[in-house]
Amino acid sequence: MPLRPLPLAPLHRLPIGGALLLAAALGVTGCGPGDSSSPSAAHVVPEDEVERRVADARARLSQNEGGQRLLRAIKAHGGLPAWHRAPTSSYTWTYANDGANLRFKSFLVVDNRTRRAYHDLLAVGAYDDARPVDARFAWTGDRAWIAPASFERPNPRFWALTGFYFQQIPFVLADPGARYEALPDDSINGTPHDMVRVTFGKNVGDSPDDTYILYLDKETGRVDAIRYTVSYGREVGADADLPQTFFDYQDYVTVDGLTVPTRFEGYAYDADDGPGDTLRNEAVADSISYRRSFDASKLEPPENARVVSLPGET
Repeated sequence: MPLRPLPLAPLHRLPIGGALLLAAALGVTGCGPGDSSSPSAAHVVPEDEVERRVADARARLSQNEGGQRLLRAIKAHGGLPAWHRAPTSSYTWTYANDGANLRFKSFLVVDNRTRRAYHDLLAVGAYDDARPVDARFAWTGDRAWIAPASFERPNPRFWALTGFYFQQIPFVLADPGARYEALPDDSINGTPHDMVRVTFGKNVGDSPDDTYILYLDKETGRVDAIRYTVSYGREVGADADLPQTFFDYQDYVTVDGLTVPTRFEGYAYDADDGPGDTLRNEAVADSISYRRSFDASKLEPPENARVVSLPGET
């Protein structure tokens, strides 16, 4: 999944990709490792910047029906002003993929404006045998690294922002470079949903050929599920026939004014038969906050770190 450019930020190449107890009261802040629930003055987004970002996004999304549907979804999840006032996104993210025989858990903090990110890696291993670890990885805006260097998984270039990106849909899909198309209704368990297909301009991030299709509740506008493809490391074209994953969004909570899912379940998707019955991948987010401070010193790779490049790069 791709590294995306940000509004009013340098055009860094930022990666995205592809049960825990919830935070007390399902919406408290300041519940995770390295907690600081109130952002420092340096990470309070100036109101004039918020207004510029909101106006820019609204202008772009209002140009066609697909963008207008996405704008309605963003409003249903808390709105552009609340999103752009959030200096950071942080939570514990646990991801498991049976086919990749991978499970890992990390505590991540992302600077929402620059999309720089760092993770404390808490556990990693096989799908049914993740073990506690003491490791870190990060995306600095220029490079991805993991420490200690002996850790082969998770790939920091791919995973530094994957959990962030999935967690922050629909907000992140309003970034510059995204393209929107309204699709005919599709159903989840017989219930019709408004549909939006999101693609990306050429050279927008690490994998511009990714696609996202959103299932939006007709009454509320909220995202109930998405379908996505992964083109990371491949030049395949936006119309390539890549496998799709149906990602079911569940157990929403409202934190710092933003309504976000805490559980995700992925299934293979067939154009004729729809989602399959076998769980392909899953994730859980907890200890969610959009107000923690960002510690830029954690972006600096230690001496035992290994830098990870895109496939094919040296």
